[in-house]
Amino acid sequence: MHEQPTHDRPAPGQPPYDRPTGPLSGVRVVDLSRVVMGPFATQILADQGADVVMIEAAGGDTNRVMGPGPAPQFSGVALNMLRNKRSVSLDLKDPEQAAVVRELIAEADVVVATMLPGTLRRLGLDHESVRALNPEIIYCQAQGWPLGSPAEDFPAYDDIIQAAVGVGDMMDRVTGEPVLLPTIFADKVSSLALAQAVTAALFHKSRTGQGQHVEVPMVQAMTAFMLAEHGSGAIPEPPTPQGDLPTTGYPRVMTPERRPQRTADGWIQILPYHPSHFLAIFKDAGETHLLEDPRFADLASAIKHAPELYPIMREVVRRRTTREWLDFCHGAGIPAVRMATLQDLVDALPLAEHPTAGTYRALPPTANFSRTPATVRLPAPAIGEHTGEALTDGSVWSKGPVWSNGPVRDDGRTSA
Repeated sequence: MHEQPTHDRPAPGQPPYDRPTGPLSGVRVVDLSRVVMGPFATQILADQGADVVMIEAAGGDTNRVMGPGPAPQFSGVALNMLRNKRSVSLDLKDPEQAAVVRELIAEADVVVATMLPGTLRRLGLDHESVRALNPEIIYCQAQGWPLGSPAEDFPAYDDIIQAAVGVGDMMDRVTGEPVLLPTIFADKVSSLALAQAVTAALFHKSRTGQGQHVEVPMVQAMTAFMLAEHGSGAIPEPPTPQGDLPTTGYPRVMTPERRPQRTADGWIQILPYHPSHFLAIFKDAGETHLLEDPRFADLASAIKHAPELYPIMREVVRRRTTREWLDFCHGAGIPAVRMATLQDLVDALPLAEHPTAGTYRALPPTANFSRTPATVRLPAPAIGEHTGEALTDGSVWSKGPVWSNGPVRDDGRTSA
């Protein structure tokens, strides 16, 4: 049986580096990111074993006050987003304090930066400056627009990027009004792209010894994400018509009729994806007049006519309870799930203990590894909790194995 990820902390007196720490064990990351996009990406790296030192301003990062929390500095967001990291609080405009950051960078494998490019250049923390300190560094920066573009220094928050990549247009066509999605959609998708880019660069370095400059422009990552299916008939040149529909947009999901269905006692999401699914539901419900309906004669037709078929589905679904529908759909191989609330998700999370903030709910890692499970090794730190260590002898880094360009032994050297 594969090992499962754990969310507990090491036992008292047990050094955290003696625990399984994930596939990135020994990788050293200097985190120059802010708010959510960068910190979520470095949380993923930290959960997977990377030794992450985040550089915070004296007042701490925005995520520390994003919503309520049990103690000052520790919002519900921060308790998970800052776990497995160390906090060093420094004024990057102060030459002596900035020198401490450069010392950390000189011993690091990765730098993650989300400040505006112009700000990084003024602070001497842009790629060229960092590469002069550490020629083999993987320098991954993310900002709203591509480097070298006229907009590279334009501030880019999630709302801005959602509007820039067509989310407002997509929602206008579905709801009749150009609204944004009620989640920091662009930030979190870009976080995943950023974390994946870092691990890809580490893989390259493990084979060649070469670091590199990695850039994740949010608008670029989100354009690729949005148009994966919504490019649709507009991708071929010349465009391929979609009947009387616009050439952009995937018809099955671009309809307001695509939504959870009310049952006799609650809400469910049933997705009759294939024509056989529609046939099974309508036959069981006694809607025999629909069995020869050409609208779901084949998959292409069912996708095209989804806006007409979903309302029929809703009327049928009202006749039974959620449990009855789940039993039927699972027996017939039709995708279906009870609609969960956000509170349901929270209630299912395991409990963890923070030395200052007390009991909290631990978010799961983004991936499960059978041989190198992700763990929560360190609680979210207080602002600047590890500054003293960084200012004295640089001992802020873990004393565990150090990553190298090959398999790592317990003494930190590369195995043959």
